[in-house]
Amino acid sequence: MHTDPTSGTALPGASVRLRPATGRDADFLADVLLEAFNWNGGRFTSAEMLRMPHIAHYVTGWPRAGDFGVVAEDDAGRPIGAGWARTFPADDPGYGHVAPDVPELTLGVLPGHRGRGVGSALLDALVELAARSSVGLLSLSVEDGNPAVRLYAARGFTVVGREGESDTMLLRLAGAPSGRLEA
Repeated sequence: MHTDPTSGTALPGASVRLRPATGRDADFLADVLLEAFNWNGGRFTSAEMLRMPHIAHYVTGWPRAGDFGVVAEDDAGRPIGAGWARTFPADDPGYGHVAPDVPELTLGVLPGHRGRGVGSALLDALVELAARSSVGLLSLSVEDGNPAVRLYAARGFTVVGREGESDTMLLRLAGAPSGRLEA
């Protein structure tokens, strides 16, 4: 099912709705970022994470020009997951940095809501938003062992690089140039 994140579309078979991420969601995006970094255990607290510029830059000043994102809410209107994309300059790259004009996405679903299609719906909505915005490429970083890699691969992301114990993955949207990327 194609979702329209701008219209608060309900997901089939679930009491979950998607809506655009706004400036009011900055704190929740930080919570999701913490979940994304702590996917395999608690290695950071929120305060620690936000003191690290190379991590905090994923949410600092949300939203900046060019940022786009989606929040999933339960039937009571409580946010349960989010996905967003933002570009980073070459001198302050994200973990999944490919090029300064390629948005890097971050995605996470709160514990207790995983395995129900929320992450898939968020990712599909982000890809749709990127395509509508004439974004040709999306990148991300995924650590070894993270089960989300299956979702990314199923949606067409391919490994284009490796840093430490993480793969950088790239999705080429319809109409994107097919030449070699200059990172």
